[in-house]
Amino acid sequence: MERQQLIFSNSVAAALDGAVAAINGVSSRFVLVDSNTERLVLPRLGASQAIAGARVITIPAGDEAKCLDTLAAVWNELQDGGATRSSLLINLGGGVVTDLGGFAAASFKRGIRFINVPTTLLAAVDAAVGGKTGINYRGMKNEIGAFAPACAVLLSTIFFDSLPATELRSGFAEMIKHAMLTGERDVDALLDFDLAAIDNERLLLLLRDSVAVKRRIVDEDPLEQGIRRALNLGHTAGHAFESLALERHRPVPHGYAVAWGLVVETVLSHLKLQFPSDALYRLASAIKELYGCAPVTCDDYPQLLHLMRHDKKSRHGEINCTLLRNYGDIAIDNAIDDDTLSAALDIYRDLSE
Repeated sequence: MERQQLIFSNSVAAALDGAVAAINGVSSRFVLVDSNTERLVLPRLGASQAIAGARVITIPAGDEAKCLDTLAAVWNELQDGGATRSSLLINLGGGVVTDLGGFAAASFKRGIRFINVPTTLLAAVDAAVGGKTGINYRGMKNEIGAFAPACAVLLSTIFFDSLPATELRSGFAEMIKHAMLTGERDVDALLDFDLAAIDNERLLLLLRDSVAVKRRIVDEDPLEQGIRRALNLGHTAGHAFESLALERHRPVPHGYAVAWGLVVETVLSHLKLQFPSDALYRLASAIKELYGCAPVTCDDYPQLLHLMRHDKKSRHGEINCTLLRNYGDIAIDNAIDDDTLSAALDIYRDLSE
């Protein structure tokens, strides 16, 4: 898989034009936005020649739009706009736009080139980087997709001022995950960061460090055959929380579900690998303060376990998690039995009260 070019710049229009100019033989340009980024972000890029000459494709905002019908609508727009294999798609938005847009580009005419311009912290630190693309299918998160790297990912903090606090926290959860994969000092730096009074320059530095963690792991294992599964920390339980909420038509932000999943899987790490209890308590307290508690009871455990078994990381119907012996000491591919998982959910709920 090709290595993505990562561009960190708050001069987004100029940086985007430079990124497009560096791609040879672009015959036409398309810009994918959702209804929010069309209104809040697109007008701020009026100085960009790459945007000015492009056909704009707008999809609905929200995770429920990350579906086959929306994907087909994007294909239709590309086809109706005369897109060829030499066309370029610019994905301007959050994780739904970059995930779905990347998959639309990867699959249209067996692949056209694309650039990601994430406009949310979550997309910047997670969805837009690493080459994973896809859509939700039949209630399962990211069930259909492909590995397809963007030609470039343009990372900036200038659009975050339009985000509600829940969106910032959602992205911050993925940054906490990356720090947990690195070491205690990195975790402390994030848990001490004040999300209520954001220093954008400091956040940009933290974002650069966080993306570097993901990039280092992706470069080592681009197709998720080994260590890249470390990036699934918190996601086996987190995706189950998220899918259950979708089933009930009460969706929760992805990062909130991941944050709850990080605590559940750190509890599992403590039970199975002796992860330090003091670090677990501090993490659980910080997650509770930022994200509250997952809205589940013991009656939900059977469905949560069912959803975990159908997670992409499950190979033979088992529940599979990435765990930690300590911060930075990673253990991938841990099969978890139902009783242990139920016990971990009980402890998680106790820690979150």
